[in-house]
Amino acid sequence: MITQALHKIQAEHGYLPRAELTSLAQQLQVPLYRLQEVASFFPHYHLQPPAKVEVQICHDMSCHLRGSASMQAELAQAFSKSDQVNVQFVSCLGRCDRAPAACVNEQLFVEQSTVQLQQTIQECLSDVLPLPNADSERPRQGSHPWRIEPYPGEPTYAAVRQYLEQADPAALIEALKIADLRGMGGAGVPAFQKWTDLRQANGDQKYIICNGDESEPGTFKDRELLLRTPHLVLEGMILAGLLTGATRGYVYIRHEYPEQIAAMERAIQQAEQMKVCGRQILNSGREFFVEVFVSPGGYICGEQSALLEAIEDRRAQPRNKPPQLETNGLFDKPTLVSNVETFAWVPAIVLKGAAWYRDLGRHGCKGARFFSISGDVNRPGAYEVPGGTTLGELISDYAGGVSGNQKLKAVALSGPSGGFVPAQFPVRALPPGWKDKLPPTSVDALLTQDPTRPDVLAIELDLQRCRDLGIMLGAGIVVYGDRADMVSETLNCVEFFRNETCGKCVPCRIGSQKIVEFAEALRKRQIPGLRFVEQASLVNELVKTMELTSICGLGMVAGKPLTSLLQFFPGEVQRYLAPV
Repeated sequence: MITQALHKIQAEHGYLPRAELTSLAQQLQVPLYRLQEVASFFPHYHLQPPAKVEVQICHDMSCHLRGSASMQAELAQAFSKSDQVNVQFVSCLGRCDRAPAACVNEQLFVEQSTVQLQQTIQECLSDVLPLPNADSERPRQGSHPWRIEPYPGEPTYAAVRQYLEQADPAALIEALKIADLRGMGGAGVPAFQKWTDLRQANGDQKYIICNGDESEPGTFKDRELLLRTPHLVLEGMILAGLLTGATRGYVYIRHEYPEQIAAMERAIQQAEQMKVCGRQILNSGREFFVEVFVSPGGYICGEQSALLEAIEDRRAQPRNKPPQLETNGLFDKPTLVSNVETFAWVPAIVLKGAAWYRDLGRHGCKGARFFSISGDVNRPGAYEVPGGTTLGELISDYAGGVSGNQKLKAVALSGPSGGFVPAQFPVRALPPGWKDKLPPTSVDALLTQDPTRPDVLAIELDLQRCRDLGIMLGAGIVVYGDRADMVSETLNCVEFFRNETCGKCVPCRIGSQKIVEFAEALRKRQIPGLRFVEQASLVNELVKTMELTSICGLGMVAGKPLTSLLQFFPGEVQRYLAPV
């Protein structure tokens, strides 16, 4: 694979020397431009020698709330006269629970002050290797043990053994259906449907892909699952392979997760030694090979087809649809792509029963799932919670409440992709007929404080319940206290989408920049009050156009932070309008 070969070259030299690229092109018998098109696309690769000390400071959401913007500016100024230090922003590093996060020469440093990070840089300049932080040093959050873990000690892969003994694919499909296990990557497609589609697809080769890219700001629960329960992710993939007839799988993990990569590689090695993975699984005549694919970076790789393009050694640009991945996926073969958590729940469902998982939910909701919560809370972390848990319970009972004696101002329920929801929002913002779709108890809870302004804390964290309210629910929840400047936070979010667009389609490439320009003008108080309504109307038209015409989800959600600001926070917007 081109990308993995480029990883090795950069690990040895610190960048990609042209001579090494030329040699690799000859070795792989591909034109040099093929290597250049891949190397120039992904942010992980350097085509020129880097500075002696490369400093990357996370720019997004929780880190932005913790002052990463001023940190970057102060450090850049402190080392402005040195050509040995390069200080720049980087998109979300997946350590939102320990903000601000930074990488120094690709080593992780979290929760450091500007002074501490400056000292770290000085040590690197003096050839002293500072001790980086590790994900494993942070205790597991929430209940112990997690309910997702069916093994009290070392994993035995009992679910794989049970499946091979019973040899009943229909029973496993029915279990996934009864459990109502859904995709945990955002779309929420029923797992039984995706597994059935791949099983029924025609093909001499099929693939199972675990999407562990997790680059959405505010989202880090897959980081914890890959680190602490890699065997569950692997066992879920093996079961998917056995049921669908796939014989090869890839675990796609972002390169910023070195501990998770190592943990998964150890799990695969152990499973192969136990004969539950690889060739001749438990002497059944079946085989399923799994390997880790290290991502070369980029938020767009979280889009399923873009991820496959990266594995195929191309620029990670989303594909046009149809065809669908179930019939024409990786290498044009039938492919199943699912989230880390989706696979990880399958072993427990097999061993404890579909009804066990289904009945974990509350308030008429089903199952359980993990949420990443960060921002202005006292105990940020990744928590396993029953389906139907309210946002208020997640914030107060799990995350320790809003930090700094602040009142709740806003919540991003799906990272930047769903925009911002205020603590109380106008009932007219809800879709028609929403009361008929929710249980009466849920409606009453939303309207207890004020029948005209539903309470965001009463929202039940269930995918369908939130959809019935017209709200996008993801795995990453970011909380904003009353000291947050929502205009600045909006600019931060739309800059993320502008920076991470792959540039393939015009609506997204141009539209994301136009959205940033409007937010920047607002932040700089350059929009006169008399022209605001006209310009805001043009922004809303642009966002609708992007939603209708963009190839993938990035362009469809890139305007959500701005439109939610304009809809729900008119008072804050008004303060930034230029005087007449």
